[in-house]
Amino acid sequence: MTDDTATAATTHACCAPAGPVGPGSAAQQTRGAPVGPSTGMVRVDGGAFLMGTNDPHGHPADGEGPVHRVHLDPFWISGTAVSNAAFTAFVDATGHRTGAQVAGWSFVFGGLLPDDFPPTHGVAQAPWWRQVFGADWRHPEGPQSDLQGRLDHPVVHVTWHDAQAYCRWAGYRLPTEAEWEYAARGGLRRAAFPWGDELEPGGTHRMNVWQGSFPNGNTLADGYLGTAPVGAFPPNGYGLYNMTGNVWEWCGDWFDPRFYRRSPRHNPTGPSRGSLRVMRGGSYLCHASYCRRYRVGARSGNGPGSSTGNLGFRCVRSLSDASVDGATPARATPSSVPGDGEAAAT
Repeated sequence: MTDDTATAATTHACCAPAGPVGPGSAAQQTRGAPVGPSTGMVRVDGGAFLMGTNDPHGHPADGEGPVHRVHLDPFWISGTAVSNAAFTAFVDATGHRTGAQVAGWSFVFGGLLPDDFPPTHGVAQAPWWRQVFGADWRHPEGPQSDLQGRLDHPVVHVTWHDAQAYCRWAGYRLPTEAEWEYAARGGLRRAAFPWGDELEPGGTHRMNVWQGSFPNGNTLADGYLGTAPVGAFPPNGYGLYNMTGNVWEWCGDWFDPRFYRRSPRHNPTGPSRGSLRVMRGGSYLCHASYCRRYRVGARSGNGPGSSTGNLGFRCVRSLSDASVDGATPARATPSSVPGDGEAAAT
């Protein structure tokens, strides 16, 4: 691979680069019933919670704080990120072409490419991201790759527009940023991770993130180099899998690092306008040496037309909508858990 730099602009390039990838073709408006591991929905009872973090090891420039109290109505949320199997059903039913397919390329982590891969352009701020022609959701590492053995992995190389198209077809929507964080916390109060404050409790890995020295030495201690199956690792208190690590997840909101200072306290839906969309949860490339955005209070943004190999999504549905087939109720209530050093919200 060459060290030439791609001309694409980047936002938080260490996490997921932003490139000039188009929105893709609009899906047909026929609704269907997605199949595969992402079918199951979990009901999350509403309530008040403390959103955001004042974590001293966080990223203040991302607008992770101040911590503020938010009240949400009940909603349904996918137990897992949307899988390749479920996205295949959507594409087969609608003929949708993703932004990466329309553009003819997407960003791939260089460590996943074979040694003899043809020369590629890299991102200036993060040269481990490579512009790979022929990379898309069906070919995660380029035209020589496929989905064999990965139908139960999260779909990647999908833009915000692609995620929106899937949700419209399935009768769902993308979560608001507040819904995502409330669900990710799994009923725990002010904990850093979906299971508590310790990254690896008892030495046990609870999510798929980079192990070793980034970006050239992954020990694979958690068992994975790239993506993991959508149901890998134990779920949180609401029965939701991989809310942190594995892949970033698109949210419906526009991203604004100043928004928490004026956010509505009831069912916030984000700013009315912007240039970036919120993405949450971190990915298999997150590492403490440069990025701790695998915390539930961390946040980031990317262009809605961007496509990368570590960015997917999950769906939600409002309780006021028709009943959700195959849903499992989750009625865990928030409990007192040692916090991550943040001040109590008022």
